[in-house]
Order: sequence, then C-alpha cells, then structure tokens
Amino acid sequence: MFAKRQSALAAAAGAPPAPRAKPSLKPVVAVLKKPPVVAALAGVFLLTSTALFLTVLGDPRAGTPSARIALDRAPAAPDAPAPTGFEAFSMGAMGLYQDLTGSGDPSGAAGGEALITLPDGASVAGGASYSAPVQPASPLPKAPIAGLSQPGPSGPLPMIAPDGRVPAQAYARPFRSNGKPRVALIVGGLGLNAVTTRAAIERLPAEVTLSFVPYADNLQSWIDQARAQGHEVMLEMPMEPSGYPDNDPGPYTLLANGTPDDVEAKLDWLLGRATGYFGVTNYLGDRFATSDTGMNAFLLILRQRGVAFLDDGSFERRPGAWARASADKVIDQTQSPAAIIGALNSLEAQAKLRGSAMGTGFAYPVTVEAAARWTAGLEQRGLQLAPASAMTLRPGR
Repeated sequence: MFAKRQSALAAAAGAPPAPRAKPSLKPVVAVLKKPPVVAALAGVFLLTSTALFLTVLGDPRAGTPSARIALDRAPAAPDAPAPTGFEAFSMGAMGLYQDLTGSGDPSGAAGGEALITLPDGASVAGGASYSAPVQPASPLPKAPIAGLSQPGPSGPLPMIAPDGRVPAQAYARPFRSNGKPRVALIVGGLGLNAVTTRAAIERLPAEVTLSFVPYADNLQSWIDQARAQGHEVMLEMPMEPSGYPDNDPGPYTLLANGTPDDVEAKLDWLLGRATGYFGVTNYLGDRFATSDTGMNAFLLILRQRGVAFLDDGSFERRPGAWARASADKVIDQTQSPAAIIGALNSLEAQAKLRGSAMGTGFAYPVTVEAAARWTAGLEQRGLQLAPASAMTLRPGR
C-alpha cells in the first residue's frame, strides 16, 4: 500500500497542473430573474433608502460639525474653618486692618480718595498712606519705674509702691490745664500691625493716648517706643461680648460667668504682659459688663494694683478701679475721612459745651491720618489736647 501511493505521487510530480474552471455568474443571474427574488430586493432597497432619508434630512442638525465634551461638576468649596479667638482678636477674621484704598468707592465711604478740608485749612484724604508729619519726641520715663511692679506668674504685675505712688499716676503723661476746653483721644488696637502702630506712635501728638493689644508680639518693645515718643499707654482687656463663643476675643477673655478666681487668674496673665501702662481699657465686653460678680472682681483688682480703667463708653461710667473714665464717642464707626472728621468735630463741639470730651478710635490708617490732621489745629480753635489720664477721676471724687 505504501509503495503504490509513493509511485502515484512520483508520477504526478512533474506533470503540469490541471486547468481551473472559470467561475460563471449564470446561476446567480438565473436566480435573480425569478419574480419573488426581484420583489424582495426592491423592498430592501426601498427600506434602506427611506432610513437614509430620515437620518440625513429628518434631523435639522444633520450634517453639521459636532463635538462632545465631558463636563465634570466642580467640587463645592469647603466651608472656611471658624476663626480662633486669637485670629478674631488679631483682626485676621474680623478684617479690622483692612486695605482702605481698594474699595473703588469714590465717595470715600470705605476709605476712598475723598478730600476733606478741616476748619484750619488742613485736608485729609482716605487711603493707607500717611502724609501727616512725624511729631517731635517728648519722652516719658522708661518703664519699669522702681517700686511699681512685682513678680507675677506670667510676668511683672503692677503694684502700689510702699511710698504711695501708683502706676495710674506714675506712668501717665503729665498734664497742666490752660483753662481751655479739653479734648482727649485714645487710639487702640495697636501692636499687631507694625506699619500702623509705628505711624500712630510717630505721627500722632504725644498727648494722644495709645492702647495696645495684649496678644501682640514684642509688646514691651512697642510700649517702650510709644513712651519714648511721649505717649502714655494702656492695655486692652478682652471681655465677653454678645455672641460668645462665636464672637471670641481670645483665650484670656474675661467671662460673664467667671468666678473671682477665674478673673484674677486671667488678669495675672493679661496685666503681666508688659509694664509702663497707666490704665486698661475694654476690648468688646457688653456681656461681661452685665456681670456684677465679674465686674466687681475686675475693678477691685485694678484698684488694689493702682491701675485706672477707661472704657469705650459702653460701661455707663460704672465706678471702680483706682481711677475711672468713659469715652463720649467712638470716632470711626464709619471708616471714611468724612465720617471720622464729622465725629471729631462733634467731639470738639461737645468739649466746648461741657468743658471736656473724650473720644476713642481704632488704628485704621484713615483714623490715624484724620486724627493727626485734626489735632494739629485744636489750639487755634480754642481747645486743649489732653491725655486720657487727665480725664480720669478717683472713686468718690
């Protein structure tokens, strides 16, 4: 079997290939000529043509260029974290040191370039630059003065000296009345913004009292600079306001429900931050002011340490401390040159009517500039600029 197959392959090896049959279309044509097939093909052609017509002409946008874009919804911005007490006090969240030049308000309502002319011809414009001249220095004794402080848990605390001297008098700027109506001005919120603090120290008259934030870095250095220029200084005491703790003045806030021991412990820290101040003032505190327990403890400690308390006008001249005074007006509730000059002029009129008046303001650039220009012409307008300490009274006097 194997030999026969091999012989057959050998015989066919050299033979030419057999010719292939040519394909014929005759069977296909014959099929297509049949009537049923022709009808079916016609139906298929009609359906295909109709579908193509509807696809192209039935869509008004057919044939126009198109593109598809994937749209991803942007994630919602996370809620800003609530400010800490220090950020609130240091104006990070409250925005107290705002840029008063970028509001775009031509009226100057937010510190624009409105020009205000004072009675003596001086002018004040809004903005963060300072054009008021630098004042000559009128130095006060360098702090601490011997005998007026004692060691405390967080720093030196004020005390009444064995010879009867008190910080409220020893650290105050000396004042002698010339018989004219007196006007005093306190500028606060200092120590946190170096540019504004330096401008207040250098460009405001020495008789203007400066108030510093206890949380400020290099606080003693700022107080030393202010006294070297001639300003008496105060410390700001953070007190519980309405809306606390959402409205939080910081970790050492004096609370309305605090016990006398709590008040004393916080005051040990606050009063021990520096030396050289004659008195303290409130930072916020409308709720703390309603607490008899808290206020009595606060004022008693100040009296025992020989320190004055001057408030912004919201404490209704509540007696206490070694000496007391309350401001008559906040001059920059609206931060524009026109509003501030209007408030200062109102303070001036009140002083002429009653014999004395005291205003308080915050160290906004526009406040410092307006106050510097306004105080420069007080003498010509028949008034005397006095330090805030000259407005204090001893309890019972």
